[in-house]
Amino acid sequence: MGGGRVLSPVLLVGAGTGEATCGILYLASYLRRGGIEAFVRLYDGDETEAEVTRSFESLIARVRPKLVGISLKWFHHVDRALLMARVLRKIDPGIQVVVGGNSASYWWKELSAYDCIDHIILGDGERPLLALCQGDPSPPNCVTRYSDGRPRRLPLAYVQGATNSEDIYYSHFNDIFLSRLDQSSFSGWVAPGKGCGENCLYCGGARGNQKADFGRAKPFLRAEESVRKDHQEIVSSTWQMRYDFSGSTAQFLGNTWAGVDLSHHLCTYFLWGVPKMELVDTLAGTFQRVYMVVDIGCFSEQQRLEQMRRGLLKPCAKDRELLDLIEACRRHPNLEIEVSGIGGLPFASRDTLAEELRLVERIISMDCVVGYQRLEAQPGALVTEHPARFDMVSEARTFSEFVDYFERREPGDVSVPMIRFRDAELEAAVQRTSDRVDALVWEHRDARKRVDLDGRTRLKNTAPSAQQFTLGDWLGSHRAPAKLSREPVTVIRSVDGITLSCAPSVSPRRFSDPTLVQGEDGAILLAGLAAFERPTTVSSAVTQLGQKARLDPDSAREVIEHLVDGRFLQPA
Repeated sequence: MGGGRVLSPVLLVGAGTGEATCGILYLASYLRRGGIEAFVRLYDGDETEAEVTRSFESLIARVRPKLVGISLKWFHHVDRALLMARVLRKIDPGIQVVVGGNSASYWWKELSAYDCIDHIILGDGERPLLALCQGDPSPPNCVTRYSDGRPRRLPLAYVQGATNSEDIYYSHFNDIFLSRLDQSSFSGWVAPGKGCGENCLYCGGARGNQKADFGRAKPFLRAEESVRKDHQEIVSSTWQMRYDFSGSTAQFLGNTWAGVDLSHHLCTYFLWGVPKMELVDTLAGTFQRVYMVVDIGCFSEQQRLEQMRRGLLKPCAKDRELLDLIEACRRHPNLEIEVSGIGGLPFASRDTLAEELRLVERIISMDCVVGYQRLEAQPGALVTEHPARFDMVSEARTFSEFVDYFERREPGDVSVPMIRFRDAELEAAVQRTSDRVDALVWEHRDARKRVDLDGRTRLKNTAPSAQQFTLGDWLGSHRAPAKLSREPVTVIRSVDGITLSCAPSVSPRRFSDPTLVQGEDGAILLAGLAAFERPTTVSSAVTQLGQKARLDPDSAREVIEHLVDGRFLQPA
């Protein structure tokens, strides 16, 4: 379509609730440098269709987009992506609706049957999306619906690699966000590289699907200069940096950090296998705090090695290597490790289940966090497509089965289709182990967060950031009523990134927003934080809150406990 007509402005959104993938930020940056006025809606808290409709009505009224791009990276957002496309079509049939991302690329044939979708971008999206916006009648990597209603798929003519991705980097962060709330929702994702060279049996983004959907046979690291531009652009906009590419070395990352002070930032790093201590030392020496997530596939070494022997799992650490890593990392007090794995993988037995439990108990005894989940069905994954090979069954395999599953979920339900063993006795044993591991994991996490409070406990306000905005600036003009746009909002961030937005002068009777703590409740929380600007005992703060906020002792303690739970207050 397009016919030479430039499609600008552009609005890019994620298909799920919460923070959208960083992909739409790279896309918006690229479009801006190409002369297209692009905006992102990064955070989405809508759950019902009515809420989705109201949000898009206000967004469309503000941006007046000619094209809306929906990022369908994760498969469990497919029903919501379709809902968004239908809502957009009803609001303004003239808007071009484009979907892209891993799941959109995998399901392009099925999605092209929906008349509320005009284009599907396959694989890497920067140049295809820019070509669409510039009116190119034959943009690369696109499935386009023409006037006869039939879609036409063009070949993958644009595939990013190590030699042609220098023009992909973050920019225009002061222009692309529609509100301070949106900008503060960015969790600091940086992509040092792209692609995957492994074929894990449970992953829909493994090497085979990368080749089929993105045309990319091998993973690659981006040019150091491009990643350096990412850091320079976002360092002042985020409190942490997040990475998930295991090919990065200490030297590579060090070069991309050149000239950027990260000593007050948190780093979250997702990787598999055992990292070299040089990388660990570099992370701990660069960032204020480091949270390193080590993926070991599963918690049974016997099961892990069997999958690796069969070529069904990426290279993962042996138990001894993992435990040695944990021990070696103790020399860095600012570094914390989480060990993650999947329960219920193929080749499970009573012996492997006992191994799982023993390793989880050992890791927790070393005060490391454990990340654990049962095997889920992912479109395109080997075990999802061919569960019978492993004597298993999947709760969803086809596009319609996945859509039906997610459409049946109630608002707020985040469950996904699972893969289970056909043998009922084995399945029951796997589930018992899973339940036991879950109990151990959450008991340990709760114990780590727990602060035993009594009247003599001394606490301090440890929130590293407190800023003031106007309501219009914080929520954006599309959400804040004009008559209240100048009202002040105080935004507090905890050490873990939890945000508290208080608007004491805005009564919920005049205007209500789920992201705000308003009116008297907002004033009380700010008073609670103010009581601990210097190390103060709980009993002294309870007295202050009684005098200044007219709270009874029980209510005052409840406020203090709430702020401790969010880690806005910590022991002095």
